[in-house]
Amino acid sequence: MARWCYRHRLVVLLLWVGALLGLGVSASSAGTNYAEVFSLPDTDSKRAYDLMERAFPERAGDTDTVVWKVDEGSVRDDSVRSRIEPALTEIGRMEGVGAVTNPYGEQGAAQISEDGRIAYAQVTFAEQADAVPKELVQDVVDTAQDAARDGLQVELGGQAITRVQEPPTGTAELVGILAAAVVLFVAFGSLFAMLLPIVVAVFGVGTGMFGTQLLSHVTNVPELATLLSTLIGLGVGIDYALFIVTRHRRGILRGADPEEAAVTALNTSGRAVLFAGGTVCIALAGMLVTNLRFLDGVVIGTTLTVVLSVLAAVTLLPALLGLLGHRVLSRRQRRGLAERGPQTETTSGLAARWSAGVQRRPRSVAVLAVALMAALAVPLLSLRLGTVDQGNDDASMTTRKAYDLLAEGFGPGFNGPLQVVVDGEASDNLVTVLKETEGVAQVAAVPPANGVTVIQVVPATSPQDAETDRLIDTLRDDVIPEAGVEAHVGGVTAVSKDFATVTGERLPLFIGTIIGLGFLLLLLAFRSLVVPLTAAVMNLLAAAASFGVLVMIFQWGYGLDLLGLGEEGPIASFLPIIMLSLLFGLSMDYQVFLVSRMHEEWVHTRDNARAVRVGLAETSRVINSAALIMVCVFLAFVLSGDYGAAMAGVGLAAAVALDAFILRTALVPAVMHLLGKSNWWLPAGLEKRLPHLAVEPKEEAVAAERVPARDEGPSSVVHGFVRTADGEPVEGAAVTLLTSGGRQLDRVVSLADGAYIVSVPAPGTYLLAATAASLGSRAAQVTVTDGPLTHDVELVPGEVDAVN
Repeated sequence: MARWCYRHRLVVLLLWVGALLGLGVSASSAGTNYAEVFSLPDTDSKRAYDLMERAFPERAGDTDTVVWKVDEGSVRDDSVRSRIEPALTEIGRMEGVGAVTNPYGEQGAAQISEDGRIAYAQVTFAEQADAVPKELVQDVVDTAQDAARDGLQVELGGQAITRVQEPPTGTAELVGILAAAVVLFVAFGSLFAMLLPIVVAVFGVGTGMFGTQLLSHVTNVPELATLLSTLIGLGVGIDYALFIVTRHRRGILRGADPEEAAVTALNTSGRAVLFAGGTVCIALAGMLVTNLRFLDGVVIGTTLTVVLSVLAAVTLLPALLGLLGHRVLSRRQRRGLAERGPQTETTSGLAARWSAGVQRRPRSVAVLAVALMAALAVPLLSLRLGTVDQGNDDASMTTRKAYDLLAEGFGPGFNGPLQVVVDGEASDNLVTVLKETEGVAQVAAVPPANGVTVIQVVPATSPQDAETDRLIDTLRDDVIPEAGVEAHVGGVTAVSKDFATVTGERLPLFIGTIIGLGFLLLLLAFRSLVVPLTAAVMNLLAAAASFGVLVMIFQWGYGLDLLGLGEEGPIASFLPIIMLSLLFGLSMDYQVFLVSRMHEEWVHTRDNARAVRVGLAETSRVINSAALIMVCVFLAFVLSGDYGAAMAGVGLAAAVALDAFILRTALVPAVMHLLGKSNWWLPAGLEKRLPHLAVEPKEEAVAAERVPARDEGPSSVVHGFVRTADGEPVEGAAVTLLTSGGRQLDRVVSLADGAYIVSVPAPGTYLLAATAASLGSRAAQVTVTDGPLTHDVELVPGEVDAVN
């Protein structure tokens, strides 16, 4: 497939451009039909809502607020009433508005603050906030704010109003792409190579978002799905293309023709990308086990975007590589290739030195990494799930201004009133005990309607305050039962609390599902029980540490001012499930790319220390570059102006950074060094039963290879000395002779003077690898004729050659 795409590059490019433009035009013509289907069956707040709907069918929808404040005088002045009352009357006549509660009516005195400077009216829609048409909400906002003048401030708050107060879109995505471009240019040193991953990601995310928009007309897809699709699509799209382009450039530098280099890159790293994309999709699908139906659309949108990003990486990318040819290299690299010819692959510099350091001190590295992750995970113990309310909005938004005005005029709890709903007529005793309950600021009973009574309870604390959650529990567990009536506590604040409770209850099942599926995939890929077990533990550690960082920033408030995100509060209830899905998928990517290279070296040499050392040295730079790109993309969503998006962006950025820079670069290789050959253990019975799933293609068998029987004796030998760059002998170096297909033929340890000798079964070309714990590794091809061959090996600290 890679070769076909490379050779028919113009056709592939035109197909992708046509798909992007076609979906874009179709999506623009059809518009959006996002549906926020949110339901919590078998919860107290849902039972309260059902009773409200029966009592007030035209008012069971979302209730929003129009708030006004005068600088001087009173809101009762005729000059104020003459502007506000006509606006409220017009709003009440709008189709889709159930009722408007006017403070200037007979029962409206409670809707005016004690000082007379602030008043509010309640606008109740016929539908829940997510189902109210945006056009209707915008008409309400415009009509109310047209009544404002100098000295009269008019603001609006509520769930429905939030939907039309969205910040400008595109800024976060653009900043993320620009930051990724800088990282790619530094990594590649080539403008064309830098553009490749970005172009692939744009095509993947673009087609995914347009496709999701079209799907919103045939199934329930929430608007949240587009944000998360962009977030994950940009990250994985750029990362997957980065891995393939890196392998392609390496092939050209070795002297391969660009077409062969592209085919090899797609047949190796491309397979790993397919596997990694599959793990992300499986992690996203894990959200389905929570049985929270509004997440179904999120799964559809994000999974579609990931699939299309992977498809772009394995089809569009080879076509673009065909268009660029050698220009995928920097000018300096092209000049060096022309002057000096193909370059022997060596890994040196910081990556190789770090890899050697981890091998020398695995226990110290492991202890430090675990201590750091454990310290960051400690705040997780105080995690409190809740809801993000309008007190977290940007100070310039009308919803935030309305929130602050209501808190100023009527107390902080007024922004999250509770509804105690009784099936029948409420007793005076219930109203009395509600008023006497600690933490209740205000109680007002509404006359019964259709056999249902609603009592509004205003807490003394804000909706996000932990005391408000405790008040809800007190009302449900103590106050209402003691009053001897059957009643249910509802309202937005109660719904948020119930959602947090349901999420917390189903989180263990969700985590167990995605951990189990990831374990099975890695078991099939690497034919080992220990590697997937290690990955599962690391994923849990990464999740705990990243949520600890989230708690420190958003719940404790450390750094919120720096981010410009307002006040601290609980962690959004939906975030753990969505964030864990993305985190487990992305961390599995890094595990696959890291361990697949180690596994490749293990298959060739059966030397665990060398496999871990070479795998880390060769992949750490590209993994860290990929992680840095993801961090830039995710952090850019702080600029979106959306508090929930910023929370998700910061949490994912912290998770990816800790996973890549601490776990995959330090803790995983350190643990694998400590475990030794046990990393690759698989019971023989299980080995026979497991199907084969090769992340990397098998080495081609060497048809002409002939290994004599033991009684024939060796045909010849390779001998020499292993020395340092200063000529000092290296004792204890492992010297391995392998066939060109990667089969080990002989293995010895150098003597005190550095001498070694390995047996050669027959004339031919072989691979000779030498490695020492305190020095680097070297691998080279040796050609043996009829007689012995002398071959000296020089080992340099911090340098690793790859056996390939």
